Amino acid sequence: MKPRNRPNIDFDNLSRIKALSWLSAAEMHSLVGVLALADYRRAQTIFREAALASDAHILLKGIARITCSNARSERVTIALLPPGPIPEFPLLQFGRYDFRCEAFNDCRVGSLGWNAFNGIAGHSTEVAFKRFHDNDLKQWYRLLLRRSTFLNLSLHERIAIILRELASDFGIKESRGMLLRAFFSHQDLADLVSASRPRVTEHLAQMEREHLIVRQGRQLVVRVDEMGNAVIVAPRLGGLENHTTERRRRGRDL
Repeated sequence: MKPRNRPNIDFDNLSRIKALSWLSAAEMHSLVGVLALADYRRAQTIFREAALASDAHILLKGIARITCSNARSERVTIALLPPGPIPEFPLLQFGRYDFRCEAFNDCRVGSLGWNAFNGIAGHSTEVAFKRFHDNDLKQWYRLLLRRSTFLNLSLHERIAIILRELASDFGIKESRGMLLRAFFSHQDLADLVSASRPRVTEHLAQMEREHLIVRQGRQLVVRVDEMGNAVIVAPRLGGLENHTTERRRRGRDL
């Protein structure tokens, strides 16, 4: 069988992206033809924050992550991205957070200028820009939900939220729930919910005992429906923690 050429594979990957489903097939073909495409290996920096704002960037294949520098000048992951538009993050004074888009695993990324994207989209500039950046709002909302202190969510609830988020973006439905196709370490999860790795490990063990998650080798099956209740009622680890203790510990994790 003759192998498929790269443009056809890129078109297939692009056409599977839900966030771009509003583009017609003809527009998709035009988009593939003008994208500046590049491949990145795991841990390579794809863009720094200035580049994220200058052009339209689309992840065609793989998992990317957004990282930033925290108060201790450590680089932490704040978002994991499935194929789709790569969100723009704000350019903040003095570059304190130094946002970057990095390859979590092997990635393929396409870029083009906004004028070129608007011309291909066949919509008004305002409509095309808004639809592309709807994904930015989704990512910022998620970030607010799982990292903000004023929402008063326990660590257990925040972990439940990120597991459901990962199941939505990277899960495959099966009889037990949603199987996460990629391996995410406890440190990855800890970064995403702004907590320490040992504390996240404790809560994951509790969730396993409660049959909210199932381990399958290095992968996890997230029981999404059952997990929904965990967002409302945070359990007492080992039956020993009360709500006040959890709040004190949570304060140290933030």
